[in-house]
Amino acid sequence: MSSKNVISIKNLSKCYHIYQKPIDRILARWMPWKKRDFWALQNIDFSIGKGETVAIIGKNGSGKSTLLQLICGTLQATSGEVRVQGRIAALLELGAGFDLESTGRENVYINGMLLGMTQVEIRREFDKIEAFADIGDFIDQPVKTYSSGMFVRLAFAVIAHASPDILIIDEALAVGDIFFVQKCMRFIREFKKKGTILFVSHDTSAVTSLCDRAVWLDNGQMKMLGSAKEVSERYLAFQHAKDRSSETGEEILDKPNYNREAILSTTTNIRDCRQDMLNDSNLKNEIRLVELGSANNGYGTGKAKITHVNLLQDGQSVASIIGGENVSLEIVVDVSEQLESVIAGFYFKDRLGQRLFGDNTYLSYLHEPISVTPGELMVAIFKFRMPILPVGDYSIDVALASGDQDNHTQHHWIHDAATFKSLSSSVASGLVGIPMESIKFLKANDGV
Repeated sequence: MSSKNVISIKNLSKCYHIYQKPIDRILARWMPWKKRDFWALQNIDFSIGKGETVAIIGKNGSGKSTLLQLICGTLQATSGEVRVQGRIAALLELGAGFDLESTGRENVYINGMLLGMTQVEIRREFDKIEAFADIGDFIDQPVKTYSSGMFVRLAFAVIAHASPDILIIDEALAVGDIFFVQKCMRFIREFKKKGTILFVSHDTSAVTSLCDRAVWLDNGQMKMLGSAKEVSERYLAFQHAKDRSSETGEEILDKPNYNREAILSTTTNIRDCRQDMLNDSNLKNEIRLVELGSANNGYGTGKAKITHVNLLQDGQSVASIIGGENVSLEIVVDVSEQLESVIAGFYFKDRLGQRLFGDNTYLSYLHEPISVTPGELMVAIFKFRMPILPVGDYSIDVALASGDQDNHTQHHWIHDAATFKSLSSSVASGLVGIPMESIKFLKANDGV
């Protein structure tokens, strides 16, 4: 095992024997056909370096939890090996490691010792653990009376104070309330500076935001290993496009054929009160188009194709825009088959693939869904004020689907349909800044 790797997995496989009836467990010794082998994992092979944050993604039943249990040592592999260097703190299925009849206070000691803490260490950290969990008098109640959220609060509070080298989290935060989840995410971001994290989640935004790399499991096999952004996008494409019949390869164009002026003639222009001052300084938020992407970055059924993507100002396609100013995003679609309830949408992302903002046409046409026929050219226009972006790289995903918000079929989704660079900005922290119509700072006796 390399000194730089804290987790090393080589040719790891896990097989479960499935029997139709209990008696078959005995008969299978002489009649092998009485059992069926189910391979939860097959030939998994990768390493995680010290200080890395790695996500495990995949649909339910893909082997994610089995892999984590093998790493933690709560399951034994059928073949292959897992080597771990350092203390692991894991938050797996709800209630794991808890004695339901014991109180929360007693379970802090039970869990702490399971994580390798001594009683002296637990006593020293107990007040911090209790404050982090924030479950009040329930700390002295049997944990069988706890809600799922209280389970997670107490379990995470213990692992957060166990001084682990490796933190493993298996989707458990999904049951927590927003305030506790945010507290946990702050801890995780701080832990990233000193430790290694293995993170299972269905939330690809959290994956791209938190993780350096991602492992995609599918039916027990490793389908892809790479950067969190790249793996998440490929995974989303795979999940959304199971029904696709073809992929297009035509590049995005920049000259659609329709009357822009008639559509863009009524743009409200409420400016940021500091815009003129900012635009005359080195804090001007200049955002330049780096390149238009290609439709071969996309996927879908092929029943419609996005042919043009542009940012517009004053009805003209532009290669440079200013954060805080009005802009329009134009998506032009060529339809090749009859489609009902058509939806167009976009996401604006940072360099990690984290979605900053976006929208779609669904709610605007909720009561009169749009139907299109073959050969029609459809144009979706989103008029909005561009947020003020911190210095960095950005991109836009665009999509055309049919259905509704929760149940739809992707006909064409293009990752990174256009990429941008924010060259300068007045925003020093946060993901985006918003234009301010007015800003006042008054003494109480000045009035409003």
